[in-house]
Amino acid sequence: MVALVPALAFAAVIGSGLMAGLFFIFSVCIMQALSRLPPEGGIAAMNAINDVILNPLFLSAFMGTALLSLGLIAVALIWGGQGSYLLAAGGLVYLVGTLAVTMVFNVPLNNALAAASGQAAVDLWRERYLTGWVWWNHVRTFASTGALALFVLGFARS
Repeated sequence: MVALVPALAFAAVIGSGLMAGLFFIFSVCIMQALSRLPPEGGIAAMNAINDVILNPLFLSAFMGTALLSLGLIAVALIWGGQGSYLLAAGGLVYLVGTLAVTMVFNVPLNNALAAASGQAAVDLWRERYLTGWVWWNHVRTFASTGALALFVLGFARS
């Protein structure tokens, strides 16, 4: 089991790094660009992104890193080796700040935007999506970056 720890940690570094980059680009570029479009254009583009992103590669990185996080937390509790607390902390940060935030805040707004039409969609876009969704995306950016840092430090000590 101890021999697997570095491999699990390395995979978690890659997965959390991919997620940090994805969420970062949404925070600093994509959402700002979409907000400059007429609301109907921004809504259409965001709905298209939300449809396309649900693919095997994204889901493997996103959910795979969540599974690795769970595994690293369990291994840290059992193994208790050097760096294990960092790996467990990285897993916890990823699970709460990336996975849970996505499921509790971002996905419901994505679903609401997809279901809305006409003026209701425009109002949702302006009043909740460009503020709330973006704010929670910033949280995911910081969380996945923090998880990445903790996984790197834990990997270096494993």
